[in-house]
Amino acid sequence: MSSIPALQKLPTGQEIVPVYRSEDPLADLVAYTHHSESLENLASIEATWISQLHLDLPRENIQCISLQTRILKRSLDIVIASSLLILLSPVMLLTAIAVKLTSPGPAIFSQRRVGLNLRKKFSDRRQEEAELPETLEGCRRKSTDRRQEFKYGREFTLYKFRTMRTDAEKNGAQFAQKNDPRVTSIGRIMRKTRLDELPQLWNVLKGEMSMVGPRPERPEFIQNLSQEIPNYVYRLGLKPGLTGLAQIENGYDNNLESFERKVAYDLMYLQNCCFWNDLKILFRTIRVVLTGSGAL
Repeated sequence: MSSIPALQKLPTGQEIVPVYRSEDPLADLVAYTHHSESLENLASIEATWISQLHLDLPRENIQCISLQTRILKRSLDIVIASSLLILLSPVMLLTAIAVKLTSPGPAIFSQRRVGLNLRKKFSDRRQEEAELPETLEGCRRKSTDRRQEFKYGREFTLYKFRTMRTDAEKNGAQFAQKNDPRVTSIGRIMRKTRLDELPQLWNVLKGEMSMVGPRPERPEFIQNLSQEIPNYVYRLGLKPGLTGLAQIENGYDNNLESFERKVAYDLMYLQNCCFWNDLKILFRTIRVVLTGSGAL
C-alpha cells in the first residue's frame, strides 16, 4: 500500500478523492471514499490488462462517460445480446427442457435486483432520514409519495434459468455458497458453464443491464453490504452487467473479503470504462465460460 497515498479527511459535502498516480499497476484507479480504510484491499487486486484512461477528474457515474462511449456501449449491448439470443436459442430451449425434466418448478427464475442509480450523496440521505423526528416520520409513512421508501437504485426483474430447488429460500433470502445443497444436479452444470445467465440477455436488450458492468445485487442484501463496505453504493453508478471485471477477476464468492475486492474492481472499471476495455472483458469472459472458473 506504500505506493497508494493515504487519503485525507474530506471537507463537508465532498465525496470524491483521487488516488494519485505512481508506478503501481493500480495507480490510475480513482476511488470514491468516505473513509481511508476503504482502499485497504486495493493492493491485493490485479487487472494489469485493463487499459488505463489516465483521467484528470474522477468519474462519479455513467453520465461522466463521453456520449460517444455511451452510444458505442449501448450499440454493443444490442448487437451482442440480440445475436446471442438468436444463435443460442436452441441451447436455451434444451436448457429449459432439462430444468423442467430434472426438478419440479418453472424453468425460468425471476428475481428483483438493483440497477443503475444516478442519485448523489447516498449516505447523507440515509442519515437525514434516520434523524427525522418521530412525528414527522409518522407523517411520512402515511404519505403516498413515491419517495416514501428509499431505494438504492432502479429495481428491475432479472431472469435466469432456475438452478435451485423451489424451496431454496424458505428460511429467507441468503447468498449462494460453495457446494450449496440447494442447487440441483443440472443447476451445478449450468452454474459452471454460466448457461443459467443466458436469459439475462433479455434484460440487456431492455436496457436494464449492459453486457459489461458490475454484478447486480438483490435489494435484501444491499443495505447491509453498503454499511459493511465503504463505497459499495458508488458501484451503482453504472448499469449492472452480464459480465464484468469483478466477475472475471474475482469470481462469485460471497464472503465479505470477496465483496470488498469486487467493489474495488467495479470502481476500477468505472474509471476505465471504454469500448476497448469492454471488448477485452467480453473476450476474457469466453475463457471463463469454457473453464468454469469462479463458479459456485
